[in-house]
Amino acid sequence: MKQIILFLKEHLSWIIFEAMLVTFVLVLYWLDGFRGINTAIYSIIMALLLTSGFLVGRFIMRRSYYAAILRKPEQMEDALIRNVQTTEQRQSTAFMRDLYGLYQAEVQSLYAAQHRQLQFVNQWVHQMKTPISVINLLLQEEGELDKKSLREEVDKIQRGLDVVLVNARLETFEEDMQIEQVGLKSLIQQIVTDHKRLFITNGVFPVISIDEKLVVATDPKWMKIAIGQFITNAVKYTFEKGKRLYILAKPTAIGFELTIRDEGIGIPASDLKRVTKAFFTGENGRLTGESTGMGLYIADEICLKLGHPLTIDSEVGQGTSIKILFTNGEIGEADEKLDRGIGAGDEDL
Repeated sequence: MKQIILFLKEHLSWIIFEAMLVTFVLVLYWLDGFRGINTAIYSIIMALLLTSGFLVGRFIMRRSYYAAILRKPEQMEDALIRNVQTTEQRQSTAFMRDLYGLYQAEVQSLYAAQHRQLQFVNQWVHQMKTPISVINLLLQEEGELDKKSLREEVDKIQRGLDVVLVNARLETFEEDMQIEQVGLKSLIQQIVTDHKRLFITNGVFPVISIDEKLVVATDPKWMKIAIGQFITNAVKYTFEKGKRLYILAKPTAIGFELTIRDEGIGIPASDLKRVTKAFFTGENGRLTGESTGMGLYIADEICLKLGHPLTIDSEVGQGTSIKILFTNGEIGEADEKLDRGIGAGDEDL
């Protein structure tokens, strides 16, 4: 019954038009002097029969379509209507299939992001138990407090918190992005200064070779996070003291290439293509037991969103080289205000 009511509502305007058209023709013949009542009745009956036959046939063709759209859906697949016959139905069904595909893609994306976030938080909370336990042990020891060890554990917690906050902000990256003209050497110097204790603790010495006048267009806040992660990884996986970390920039055919090269243990060839995947720790991550597998993933996402192509080369036992391409770099003068906000002199290293 609902199908018939829906069909009549859909064709009501057409039925009214047909009735008006027949009435108009009869009135026209009446005014022209044709007064045959029987013929008029015959015309009305034939119009009713033809119209009814057309409507019945049309209803039979559309009955399955009406049944599908009137049925209460139990799952999203119910939106994919089958056994359509008319051109309008086929076009509507094609539209619904495309819409369903977009919906599925969006749901999968949201599900993956939620799953990744949940997995990361669970892993991070588990990882933070270690420094907290160490701090508790240090506080329970009698005698003078080992401030150096305490500071190292606090730094681990701080780095973990930073990673969590950055990962959360990645979802709204475009809203937080601000491209500026930045002096690359000043930016690198501040990043190195921020990681001064890490360099000292691991006995690694940074060597910066970048033109003072090299300016690139980027977001300094986000690039500090990405490059800081590269530096942290480079130092963390350099187990021998006295090694160096080389940070240099050189011109290429399409821009300027920033290279961060360490003398650490290197990345196995089997892991090299997967190190930027979320939660991938690889062989090296298992050596320290502190890797969340999110650092290089976040750094790679930042470079991708900022439009700075990233490449990673490595050889086991020789070290790792990370290259970031700035296609919009130039030898010029950075904004003095920005340079003061970012800069840190060599003497601070």
